[in-house]
Order: sequence, then structure tokens, then C-alpha cells
Amino acid sequence: MIIDVHGHAGPWFFSTDVGSAELNLALMDRYGIDRQIVSASEAVTYDMVSGNRWLAEVLDTHPRLLGYVVVNPNDLGTAARELEKYQPGGRFVGVKVHTTYPDRPLLSAEVRDALGLAAEAGLPVLVHTWDETVLGLVDVLERFPDLRVIAGHMGGPAWRAAVEAARRHERLYLEPCCSITDRGRFRYALDRVPLGQLLFGTDSTLVDPAIALGVVLEDGLTDEQYDHVMWRNAAALFGLAGEPDPGA
Repeated sequence: MIIDVHGHAGPWFFSTDVGSAELNLALMDRYGIDRQIVSASEAVTYDMVSGNRWLAEVLDTHPRLLGYVVVNPNDLGTAARELEKYQPGGRFVGVKVHTTYPDRPLLSAEVRDALGLAAEAGLPVLVHTWDETVLGLVDVLERFPDLRVIAGHMGGPAWRAAVEAARRHERLYLEPCCSITDRGRFRYALDRVPLGQLLFGTDSTLVDPAIALGVVLEDGLTDEQYDHVMWRNAAALFGLAGEPDPGA
């Protein structure tokens, strides 16, 4: 059983031939991924309102996909309305906050307030992390007692700092999808972070899921570790009842 907590739907401006949600499903089938939680590429890179609206339509017809409401820290008023609009439907189960495309550093006041909106909504938030500022998420989590944060990419090149941050706070989760595939990176986390704080993500369809699968599976997980990392922890964090139905 596999739940992918870091997926994307829709086209990117990179030179990659991705776009339709059918590609998400085809890659899920190829690699045995049962459910995938996705954000709209358009919402991340350009317009959160039109991107979230498009994704809502996709989710209505693709039950194996679940959604992140994308929140742009540059427009928190609109972001709050987006959360109010989509949260009651049940198909959106988390919040996505990027830092690069809105051009707001991870520890900026704008990103902090965006994370606060996720805390108020009671939803886990996947945030882009790519340097040692990931350590600052510990203080943000202390500020918002209801906040639960997934450090997307496990800090990227700063994966040791991300591991240290997760050691310091039980509401900080790590997922390893990354274009940086340092050997032993996931084992380093597995040996130091409580098992319940480790998740599986792929960055599909921007990145082929084979990369994240290789990063995790090369480290020889026990059956218990595999079950928790690959789906049990995600099911608990996002409130997904029971085991995913591969035929859904």
C-alpha cells in the first residue's frame, strides 16, 4: 500500500511533457501508488484561484486523487476564502504553501501567516523547504499549537538540518522527494526521527516516482517501517479511514 503525499497535477513551464491528471494515474499504476495528494501546478506557479478551481473539477472525477488547497502568502485574504470554499467538500485534505514562486522566504512573516491559516483550518500543510531555514519551522510550530507541517523535499540539500528540526518537534513531518539523491539520505532520517514523522512523496508528475521509490527502498526498511512510511503515517495525518482501495 502506498500513499504519495507530494504530487502535482497540470502542466509546468519546464521542458517536460506533463499536463493531464490521467498521467498521474498512469504513473500511479506503474509504480503501485494507491492514492496521491496533489496540488495544481497552475495554483503553485501562477494563480491560486484558477488553479484550485481546476483541481476541484479534477478531483470530482478521479477518486484516487486528493487535493491540497494552494495558499499564496502574498494574498492571505484570498487564501482564507479559498480555504473556506474548498475545505467543506472533503476532497481537499491539506494545504500547500510554496516559497520560491511567491518569492517569500520560508521564515518570512507572510509564510508564517499562511501557515497560521492552515492551522486555523485544522489541515496539514505541505511547505517547500530547500535550505537550513527549515530549522526555523520549529519556532513556527511552537507559535501555532494546531499546526502540522510536512517539510517538502526534506530540506533539499539541507536534509541534515531537516532531520534535526524533526527531532526537535513532533508535529514536523519529513518527506524525501527531491532531485538530489544523496545516498543514505533517507536512512539518516530513519535512524534519527520518530517513525511516525516520516512520509512518502514523489513530486510526480514533475519528477518520475521511480526516484523517490529508489531513495526510500534502497535503505532496507523493515516491514513495519515500510508500512508506516509508505501509507500508515499519511492515513493518520490526513484522516484517511481504512486502507486505500486500489480499484477506486
